[in-house]
Amino acid sequence: MDGIKLLLVDDEVEFLQTLMRRMKKRNVDVAGANSGEEALAYLSENSIDVVVLDVKMPGMDGIETLREIKKAMPITEVIMLTGHANLEVAVEGMEIGAFDYLMKPINIDDLLYKIQDAYKKKTLHEQKIQSMQAMVQSGN
Repeated sequence: MDGIKLLLVDDEVEFLQTLMRRMKKRNVDVAGANSGEEALAYLSENSIDVVVLDVKMPGMDGIETLREIKKAMPITEVIMLTGHANLEVAVEGMEIGAFDYLMKPINIDDLLYKIQDAYKKKTLHEQKIQSMQAMVQSGN
């Protein structure tokens, strides 16, 4: 998991701290935020590859936060987390651009697998963009 920069966003402080510890044990470069607003402030100043975002949070919820992330950083991948099965919210999140949607409690290995997949997708997007920029610069 070397090289992936991860941001975990959840208003449940204990859950967030536990998940951050588990990610650090697996050599993931991880940061945490307790709200959508805090996540957006962090993202405005730091380069992040993948965001794991709780759906239900007070204030700015996960769907609203996802919208803002995708507006500002369209190739940053976002994995939505929820403790409440809600198909409508899952569909809305996927339509806005979420990479995937997982239920709490989560299996750490399943989450790591999804994070790796999301990182691969972001890396491919970056490579395509660089390739297109090179073609434009060379005049083709």
